[in-house]
Amino acid sequence: MAPSVESLKNLDLSLLAQRLGKLCCEHGVEVTTAESCTGGGIAETITSAAGSSAYFASGFVTYANAAKTRMLGVSQATLDDHGAVSEAVVKAMVAGACRASGADIGVAVSGVAGPGGGSDDKPVGTVWLAWGSEQNPRAECLHFPGDRQAVREQAVRQAMARLVEALDGYNKAA
Repeated sequence: MAPSVESLKNLDLSLLAQRLGKLCCEHGVEVTTAESCTGGGIAETITSAAGSSAYFASGFVTYANAAKTRMLGVSQATLDDHGAVSEAVVKAMVAGACRASGADIGVAVSGVAGPGGGSDDKPVGTVWLAWGSEQNPRAECLHFPGDRQAVREQAVRQAMARLVEALDGYNKAA
């Protein structure tokens, strides 16, 4: 039985990176990242594992909306209608990252890490996360406590946990 996300998110990041690498190699899967508020932290965590070049070729840090559009193909209309911190945008980001990189599976994150930038609808600590394939991304909205560093670290940990969870039950042919 696959470990729960709750148990995974308490693991050390290096253990999550090793587990992800093992699963990617077992399934013959390449993974990619599309990051905004984490600024490359997920890619850094993935590549901290020795041998990660076997399953991680590229990731995208698209902090600005223009970069999301240019590099990942997120439409300006989606950004205008939903805002960068939204389900629609992170799903488009993960799909665009998989398409642009040729990866089988990816993860995307966009959020309000703070200390400023929050609103009533999207307060500091709001993070949207998407993971999955180009054709089948899943997403969730999270609300993390703490300062900027704490929000970013929790987003990286949850992203890694979701990738591991997805690959625990992965079937490349599906």
